[in-house]
Amino acid sequence: MSLKHSLLALLVMLVWGANFVVIDEGLADVPPLLFLAMRFTLVALPLVFFVPMPRAGWRNVVAVGSFMSLGQFSLLYIALHLGMPAGLASLVLQAQVIFTIVIAAFVIKEHPSRRQVVGATIGTAGLALVVIAHGVSAPVVPVLVMLGAAMSWAIGNVIARRAGVASGLSLVVWSALVVPLPALGLSLLVDGTDEVGRALTHLSGTAIASTAYTAIGSSLLGYGIFNSLLARYTASAVVPFVLLVPIVGIATAWVVQDEVPSGLELVGGAIMLAGVAAATVSRRRRVGATREEQISPSSKAELASPTR
Repeated sequence: MSLKHSLLALLVMLVWGANFVVIDEGLADVPPLLFLAMRFTLVALPLVFFVPMPRAGWRNVVAVGSFMSLGQFSLLYIALHLGMPAGLASLVLQAQVIFTIVIAAFVIKEHPSRRQVVGATIGTAGLALVVIAHGVSAPVVPVLVMLGAAMSWAIGNVIARRAGVASGLSLVVWSALVVPLPALGLSLLVDGTDEVGRALTHLSGTAIASTAYTAIGSSLLGYGIFNSLLARYTASAVVPFVLLVPIVGIATAWVVQDEVPSGLELVGGAIMLAGVAAATVSRRRRVGATREEQISPSSKAELASPTR
């Protein structure tokens, strides 16, 4: 990659890594599911009127939106609301790589290579250490909710891969339509009309800025740059940058929120990232190689991006 494009990739990782802290700060003023509805309304509108619908059929778009957008991010927002540290959340969410490998093996028969099996095993061991280390000093429920978010994202990955969607950006925009109404309805049910009304009529500057950052910066601008890089370069040249996201996320939470991970959490995170690297960074991408060649670079971005 050229220096210019490497710097652009680094910029995207900085945006995506800080995204977790930005979300966490915004949740201080807005209930999580309402905040989610606000974000994805801004992702979908007004672009849905200008970006063509992906050639995957409504069923696949709704399925991807249900798991990759609604399921993943509702659980992510809820986990942060329940007290999940933002930096640790950026790390635990990367378990989606491990889950995707396992689910793809069973659902679309993409049997992992020996390297991927070893990487997934190492990553799982590191993840288990993170969960145990965190559970020693804090409630483990938010971590389990985060794992649910990673699992939902992995299911969405496999659906998107099987569908062979032709445009990653169009899938982001159109699948975002699945989120606002269910999220708003659940928020009204869980939080009550009074709380939802109060939040909407008393939006703070932090909540507005957070919504704009997550929708425009993280989802649209960040994804657009990452997608263009995948269209220009091989996945093996671009995807390794994703491993910087949890590092940026942990560092940002450390500086902004004084979130200091324990030694065991850092060790477990390092082991997990090593496993993820072993499973995803390889010159010989044998798993599903024939099928991967049939999928556009923009669809690969759906499988590689850490957050949208």
